[in-house]
Amino acid sequence: MLTATAEVPAAVDAPASTEPAWAWRDAPISTLVQRIQQLQNERAQAFRRLDQAHRQYLLSGQHHDFPSYRSVVHEVTQAFAAASREVLAVEAELAGPRAQPVLARHVRSLQDLEQTRLATVALLQVMGTPGVSEQEDPEKLHQLKINFHPLL
Repeated sequence: MLTATAEVPAAVDAPASTEPAWAWRDAPISTLVQRIQQLQNERAQAFRRLDQAHRQYLLSGQHHDFPSYRSVVHEVTQAFAAASREVLAVEAELAGPRAQPVLARHVRSLQDLEQTRLATVALLQVMGTPGVSEQEDPEKLHQLKINFHPLL
């Protein structure tokens, strides 16, 4: 799962508000950049986890462990979705109140590239997963598409 590290505070609830406060609202720009770097490190870990799960699935022999692979796909998808929401919030903060349009555009480009990368990895894994083609097992293909749906 994606988590904030000790160096940068995590989001907290505002005392008298029905909406949670965004922990980065008053943070220096350097802290926002550090958070983006942390999110990128967490994404890299998630990519490694997805790759490991796919390799394990492929090595699990004749009776492939599809439920375990599907579970990791779901968890990683959720982690990427959480990271994306936070990156987009940082981008909005930079583009709006912080008046840092160039930095905001770089963050947006990074987000777009990560989305493309993840969708490509997901597609390649689905295509390279034995027993998951439309002809072989349409139900398994459907389950992976549902889990990867936010990415494809």
